[in-house]
Amino acid sequence: MIKRYGIRGIFSLFISYIFTKIFYRKSRIIRLPFDIRNKNCIDLGENLTTGNSCRIEAYPVNIADQNKKILIFGKNIQINDYVHISAGLKVSIGDNVLIASKVFISDISHGSYSGDELDSSPKSIPQERLLYAKEIKIEENVWIGEFVSVLPGVTIGKGSIIGSNSVVSRDIPPNVIAVGTPAKPIKKYNFISEKWEKIQ
Repeated sequence: MIKRYGIRGIFSLFISYIFTKIFYRKSRIIRLPFDIRNKNCIDLGENLTTGNSCRIEAYPVNIADQNKKILIFGKNIQINDYVHISAGLKVSIGDNVLIASKVFISDISHGSYSGDELDSSPKSIPQERLLYAKEIKIEENVWIGEFVSVLPGVTIGKGSIIGSNSVVSRDIPPNVIAVGTPAKPIKKYNFISEKWEKIQ
């Protein structure tokens, strides 16, 4: 333990553990500093592990959702350092999801820029534009690599892996490895051969 974390690291872990057991009893460990905003709209699930300096927030775009859980974690989720997750409509993360460091997941943006009623002029001030949100769903057993961005309106299917530095702007099917900007599947798991196979 000392070899891995050092004396200072162990002390930090101890403080984080005490904090977790006082304020987030269903979690495994919440490492400090930890920034959670609008806690009443967030369900951290069971046995959550976080890295340092994570920011978890919910800003309901619908008045009816002001006291509703719109950011929902499953069981045994692990998120690493500097992960930022934001929900405006609904973000759900399934059981056993692993999220690497510096990942950004958000279902919300200032304006939609798609030609609809929430479209915004570049002359307007960005932070004053109408909020636009589209649900994100991350299914169980997903692994998301470092520096990945997951954008509004996507589903990542169960068992899939998202490679580092990818931008997920459209749905990813189950049991694939997806990489790139935008992220595209490059391999699929074959349950008969029990191997990852290239997608032709």
